[in-house]
Amino acid sequence: MMTTRVRGGIALIAAFALACGFAMLRAQEQPPAPKESVTDKVKEKLDSAAQSIKRGAKSAADAVKEQYHRARESVHNLGEHGRVYARLHWDKNLQGSKIEIVVKGSVATLNGTVPDAKAKAKALELSQDTVGITDVVDHLTVTTVKSEADKP
Repeated sequence: MMTTRVRGGIALIAAFALACGFAMLRAQEQPPAPKESVTDKVKEKLDSAAQSIKRGAKSAADAVKEQYHRARESVHNLGEHGRVYARLHWDKNLQGSKIEIVVKGSVATLNGTVPDAKAKAKALELSQDTVGITDVVDHLTVTTVKSEADKP
């Protein structure tokens, strides 16, 4: 009986030693690093995408504003251009003149040729007196066309 008790005690001690050994091995292992969850990764990606969309939207809004201001100024200038053109085109003193009109803001620039000084003065006067025009830049050239009587 004694041997059975001894054997049982030895078995118990061996089992205890094995359990302690396993416990020590587990304690020595590093705990696993906390893994980033899938929801955290998705959240990061969504935040990044949202920031990118916001930057793109701001850039697009700035571009639209710039284009709007350009278009508005162009339409405004077209109104002045049309008024100056109509006044010069329908004036009898300017028949046969080749005048190019460029309007920027409220400044009209006249380029081209007119038959005489009187026509040049009339073109400048009509342009200056047009609604919306505050200044006229004169790049007109007077061309004197010789009549048949003046030719040798």
